[in-house]
Amino acid sequence: MLGTADKAVNAGFNVIRLNMRNCGGTEHLSPTLYHAGLTEDLASIVNELIEADRLRRIYLGGYSLGGNVVLKFAGERGATVPAEVRGVVGVSPSIDLAVCADAIERRSNSVYSLRFVWSLRSRLRRKARLYPNRYDLSRLRGAWTIRKYDDAYVAPHWGFRDVADYYERASAVRVIDRITVPSLIVHAQDDPFIPFAQFQRSEVAGNANITMLAPQHGGHVGFVSGDCNGEERFWAERMAVEFVSALERCL
Repeated sequence: MLGTADKAVNAGFNVIRLNMRNCGGTEHLSPTLYHAGLTEDLASIVNELIEADRLRRIYLGGYSLGGNVVLKFAGERGATVPAEVRGVVGVSPSIDLAVCADAIERRSNSVYSLRFVWSLRSRLRRKARLYPNRYDLSRLRGAWTIRKYDDAYVAPHWGFRDVADYYERASAVRVIDRITVPSLIVHAQDDPFIPFAQFQRSEVAGNANITMLAPQHGGHVGFVSGDCNGEERFWAERMAVEFVSALERCL
C-alpha cells in the first residue's frame, strides 16, 4: 500500500491509508477486534470525507483482505453507493474467505500459515493485556490455524454463529455481482493463498463493471516485473494507479 500511495501522490491524487482495527500498532484505540468483512469502518471514513471534507471524487483500493473489504463495500451498497465513490481496486482480494482459509491450510503454505497465526496470537495477547476482562487467552491453546483462531475469537466476538457463518457473511463474493461502479481486480493465477477459480465464478465474470487482470504469475500481492530500462517493477501498483487515472480522464 505504501508503494501504491507513493505512485498515486505522484500522479496527483491525495491519499489516505486506513489501518483497520488493531493493525499498525493501534490495539489501544479500540477494545474490539477486526474482521475481514468490516465495511462499517470504511463507510464511516467515506462518509466523513464526503460530508466534512466535501470530496467529490473518491477511489477505494485494497490488498488481500483489504481488497475483500473495498469490493464488499461496493457490492453491499450496489446502486446506492455514494456518487462520490467513482471506482474500486482490489489486488489479490480474498473474496471467498472459506476457500482462502482452505488454501492457506495446505501443507505447501504451512510456513506462511504458522507465521500469520503467530502474529494473530501475539496481537490478541497484546489486546488482552489492554482489556483483560474481554479476552480469554485459554482459548488460544488449540487455535493454531486461521480457521480455528477465527472460530475461537473473531466469529463469537462479532456475533456470528460460527466460523462458517462468519466466512459466508464477510465474503465479498456474496455481493460482488451488485457492484455498480467501475472496479478493477488484479489477481495472479499462481496465487498460493487465494485460488483463481473464485474469480471465474459468474458473480464476478458476469458483472460488466468489473475489469479483471489475471496474469499467469505474480504470487500473492507480488507482481514483481523485470527491471528493464527503468520501468517500474511493481506492476500491480502501477495498474491500480493507471486505472483510477483513466477514470479521472473520463470525467
